[in-house]
Amino acid sequence: MLFHSTVRKELARSFGASLVVLVTIVMTMTLIRTLSLASRGSVNPEEVMMVMGYTVLGYLPTILTLSLFVAIVGTLSRMYRDSEMVIWFSAGRGLSALVRPLFGFAWPVLLVIALMALAVWPWANQQAQDLKDRYGRRGDLERVAPGQFQESASGRRVFFLDKDTPDNKSGKNIFISTVEKDKETVTSARSGRVEFIGDDQFLLLSNGQRLENSLRGEGLRISEFEQHGTRVRENSLLPGDNTPVKTRSSLFLARNPTPANLAELAFRVGLALAGLNFVLLAITVSSVNPRVGRSGNLVFALFAFIVYYNLLNLGQSWISSQRIPFASFLLLVHGGTFALASLWLAKQHNNWAVRPLLRRFRRDPA
Repeated sequence: MLFHSTVRKELARSFGASLVVLVTIVMTMTLIRTLSLASRGSVNPEEVMMVMGYTVLGYLPTILTLSLFVAIVGTLSRMYRDSEMVIWFSAGRGLSALVRPLFGFAWPVLLVIALMALAVWPWANQQAQDLKDRYGRRGDLERVAPGQFQESASGRRVFFLDKDTPDNKSGKNIFISTVEKDKETVTSARSGRVEFIGDDQFLLLSNGQRLENSLRGEGLRISEFEQHGTRVRENSLLPGDNTPVKTRSSLFLARNPTPANLAELAFRVGLALAGLNFVLLAITVSSVNPRVGRSGNLVFALFAFIVYYNLLNLGQSWISSQRIPFASFLLLVHGGTFALASLWLAKQHNNWAVRPLLRRFRRDPA
């Protein structure tokens, strides 16, 4: 049908423009956040673009859903404003007749949203987390830049040294400040080298001085040494099994239905179901008076999207704390939204009015 093909072309243009704008905004915000993490030492400065790419890839299901929603609302609002919908209604076609062409355009996007929410989202989070963990597990000496004070991974030591070898295995003019329990230790040495003993990394110092200060007020002790060894990386920094829930696969979450796993699974399934509901909601909220601007519809549409998305996050928290079951949340939020959107669409399609019904109800008893 010519009308359907015209609507699909306009939807494609609007969807593409919305997607480009939203991706640009999210990339800018993610870049600022990633640079902030890099400045705090949580992300390798050389891997900022990779972390940003994985983060944006994880946000794509939400971006695609919002782009599709904005595209449908903008296109139908334009048709109302230009009186094209009047022609459509005059031809004997109701508002529900738009459901088929809109879903004909939206189903590939909805499929991509579901695949990305269930598969790409955990994979992207896993890749970003691996980059952060790998950089966080690096040795304390690898954190140190020449001529700069640097805190260790555990936060209990501060290092300073001048590196003068390509492999960073030795250095000169070394300073180490350590706080352990009730004792503060300051160690300085003219030179040092790195050696591995088992899984631990040690810094062997030569020709230095060690100052120990008791935080309990027991006094100060100063000693000199020719050789001294200090641990700079413990095996406790090695990878563990406590991986974040958002990095686990959807199949693993379904096979291990703990509250935390079900909460994350509900969020991912909710992203896929939200796209379906937003197509119906877009049809209902697009109705606009031609004499009034369409900005009000877009504002209401964005407000509805924010509320829906916050409900997903709220439901994830409730399921994790066992305040609401997994199935009940999906049925209540997504099923309720689908029923509300369908009822609203039926009301607009059949021109149901609430006031005449109330008046008729009041007259019948009289």
